[in-house]
Amino acid sequence: MNDREFQAKLDELDQLLNDPDVRMDPHRVWTLLAEISAAEAQIAAE
Repeated sequence: MNDREFQAKLDELDQLLNDPDVRMDPHRVWTLLAEISAAEAQIAAE
């Protein structure tokens, strides 16, 4: 995952968690967290 994709996922997560006009989707939140965590683990392993 490149920096742009990583930032897009963080932005989407932020919107899901903090924007009152966006419906909460727990499955999407957990999916984004898993993808972000996997990307960070890959960076740490390099």
